[in-house]
Amino acid sequence: MKMRASATIGSIAILALALAGCSGGSTANGGSSTSKADPYAPLIVKDGFKDKGGNVNVLMSADFATLDPGNSNYVQTANVGQLYYRTLTMAKETAGQPPKIVPDLATDTGKASADGMSWTYTLKKGVKFEDGSPITSKDIKYGIERTYARDVYTQAPQELDSALADDGYKGPYQGGDLKSVETPDDSTIVFHLKQPNPDFPALASRSNSAPVPQAKDTKLDYTNHPVSSGPYKVKSYERGRQLVLERNPNWDASTDPNRSALPDSFTFSLSTSQSTISQQLISNSDPTAITLDSNGALQASDTAKLNDADVKSRLAGGFLGCIDIIAFNTQSVKDPDVRKALSLAMDRNAMQVQYGGQRFGQIAQSQLTDKMAGYQAPVTDLDPSGKPKLDEAKKLLQGKTVPKTLSYGYANSAPRYKNIGTVLQQNFKELGIDLQLQPIPAANYYTTLAGDNMPDIARSGWCGGADSSSARFTVDPGVGPSIDGKTWGFSNIPRFYDTTLSKEMFDLRSQNGSKDELGKKWFDVYNKAMEQTPLVPFVHSYTLSVVGSKIHNAQVGYFFGSIDLSEVGVEK
Repeated sequence: MKMRASATIGSIAILALALAGCSGGSTANGGSSTSKADPYAPLIVKDGFKDKGGNVNVLMSADFATLDPGNSNYVQTANVGQLYYRTLTMAKETAGQPPKIVPDLATDTGKASADGMSWTYTLKKGVKFEDGSPITSKDIKYGIERTYARDVYTQAPQELDSALADDGYKGPYQGGDLKSVETPDDSTIVFHLKQPNPDFPALASRSNSAPVPQAKDTKLDYTNHPVSSGPYKVKSYERGRQLVLERNPNWDASTDPNRSALPDSFTFSLSTSQSTISQQLISNSDPTAITLDSNGALQASDTAKLNDADVKSRLAGGFLGCIDIIAFNTQSVKDPDVRKALSLAMDRNAMQVQYGGQRFGQIAQSQLTDKMAGYQAPVTDLDPSGKPKLDEAKKLLQGKTVPKTLSYGYANSAPRYKNIGTVLQQNFKELGIDLQLQPIPAANYYTTLAGDNMPDIARSGWCGGADSSSARFTVDPGVGPSIDGKTWGFSNIPRFYDTTLSKEMFDLRSQNGSKDELGKKWFDVYNKAMEQTPLVPFVHSYTLSVVGSKIHNAQVGYFFGSIDLSEVGVEK
């Protein structure tokens, strides 16, 4: 799943120094603790809270790209989405660890047929939509069918769809039936696959499987009021201004052990400046406030206050499954040697400073981590310390046709993204290349990168997908082919397509084997792809987020990269 298009943090090294002592895990008394041994240990604020009631104010600098589960490939939408929609299975967060796939609307994580070619799910009894009507297997099938209408839903998740047998299906609006999904009765749904897929329970946790009642489908307007199957429903939504979620009276807690649903409501302010968010949270001017903005909306001008005892006790933190990259448009920067030279010229240390320094993440050599099954060490010429290799870069460019000008696109909501471009400008100047910075509105950022106006270079990120312990859910969307294998996939921002390697990835989708066996193969094909330098990993993120003093159970989700809304509580 794509990382947040917006992010907030100042771009000076003092941020890392100011926070050198702010780390650790949760303490027995429910406050935040400090651990000198592990600066990246999770911080949980006042956990163990179980009281219901109250309102949580969520301060955000921009609106959600979409609230439609069928058109969502963003972690922010997935985070808030778990409040108002449910899926067959769920990626349940635990601070500091990859999420675990657990049953949600289904009674279990699925039953595979003996040959592995189909998976069957049975719905729990008593699950209902917000209007009290029962959720049936047909509603889930219809939600999946919508995601095939890619002329309408340009950001529809494709991982589940790519595993199913209907490559030619175009969605419900063009008629026809999705034959690979059967609903023999209202409680049973059966998926027929192209090939056996042991990762299918993770695919069933994607927002594709959120139920959508066909009679309530308003296509692109569905984002304004998605029909709730979760503990909350949309009370009001003013785009770009405010979203209010209130309790869904037809949600049955006995069917849903995954969501605590403690607050009575959530109010999202969708146009608060990042500096204001940081100031309000640090000053505790609203004790019921949190933010979903990346890195907790922290600003450099406020960092000195983060070591204050009051603020440290309200500081949630966690190492994420999110790794930020610099993506090359391989269709415009075609020569792999030129891309490699550019990668070697990058000062990733200086880029890390834009994220606040070492306290906010580690220099990354790969998008794949040692928490993934089948781990293989990265194959890379990048300096592990992040220092540039200018001499090697210049040598690679000898005799090459070197572009005089390149473009760098960045989301215009975050100073650090522009500042990364400034670092790259200085680096590439050493190679005789003029890098021009191109701001892109944050709300349209990933749509732009997927479209015709993709710049030559862009910052992006990925948060591990449906199963952060599986390399496939990073490799396949990040550098893999389209569903039919004929071009690059829509989440493949570098537009990487190699006849041999892309076919290898396409075939890997349908191979059977243990998680470790398949993981090794995905690691191997990823390392082969990286020899052509379609992208450059640079930061494995650690997020800190200050919350109001009345907020409890605040943990940073490994997948979401912000406060996990399914666990948070608030004092009345």
